[in-house]
Amino acid sequence: MKSGTIFDIKRYAVHDGPGIRTTVFFKGCPLRCPWCHNPESQSSSPTVLYRHNLCVACGRCVEACPKGALRLTESGVVRDFALCSGCGTCTEVCPSGAMERVGRWISCEELIAEIERDVPFFDESGGGVTFSGGEPLAQPEFLTEMLDLCAEREIHRTVDTCGFADPKILATIAGKTDLFLFDIKIIDPELHRKITGQDNGRIMENLRWLCEKEYQVEVRIPVIPAMTDGRDNIEAAAAFLCSLVNPPTVRLLPFHRTALEKYKRFGMEVPSGYDGKQLSEIDMQGVARLLEIRGLSVIYEKRRIA
Repeated sequence: MKSGTIFDIKRYAVHDGPGIRTTVFFKGCPLRCPWCHNPESQSSSPTVLYRHNLCVACGRCVEACPKGALRLTESGVVRDFALCSGCGTCTEVCPSGAMERVGRWISCEELIAEIERDVPFFDESGGGVTFSGGEPLAQPEFLTEMLDLCAEREIHRTVDTCGFADPKILATIAGKTDLFLFDIKIIDPELHRKITGQDNGRIMENLRWLCEKEYQVEVRIPVIPAMTDGRDNIEAAAAFLCSLVNPPTVRLLPFHRTALEKYKRFGMEVPSGYDGKQLSEIDMQGVARLLEIRGLSVIYEKRRIA
């Protein structure tokens, strides 16, 4: 069986598709959105998390590191990310749990066994499994086999995607997927490239194709202050979505500050433009109204993160 890299499995998820779900978070993403609340998912390789408050300054990780990437200072352990391979040796010798490896290889056989444990909850609630990330389409062979295994067990399959993928890969995945949760962030292609690192042409065409082929799609718009919440961007998003065959339901995802602490814990540089601000309830209602007046069906959950 195929294997892939994941960094988390969340059970009893109720915001990642219908019913009670098991959400599997794939590692690796082609975009670099500065508001990403899972920055540890962006790299396709395992990442080591360092919790300074748990460190006892014993120096065992420094001695054990095969790459010499760690050094002990008065302020704690400092990692040279240019040298670190993410091998996890430091996590194995750390006595206090200050070092934690994020990301692991798992076979399809192992993963489907994990998912099957929750089948009774799926059956009772009309739920299933959601493949999220990161970006699940970045591991197409692994995702394809997992979708097939879920189909054999009659488990509802949802794919949460940024939409940046080879159209041929998307076509293969689409025939095996019951529901797509599809992110739309910034409509202007140059601004999209500047902020996320990639052009959005492929994303927009992939969404158009899914709608033309009448696949089940829910569009999700992360509402990020000073980045995606502007009137021009929301109105452009509304115009594009209204141009689609059978315009999908739109779910607004209010931004929150989860990522900021993660950037600190991982020793990652906080991206330019990340200021941690949140929109007011009135502002969120205004964004929803701009979409609704174009005839789009809009869902807004106050607690949902972007």
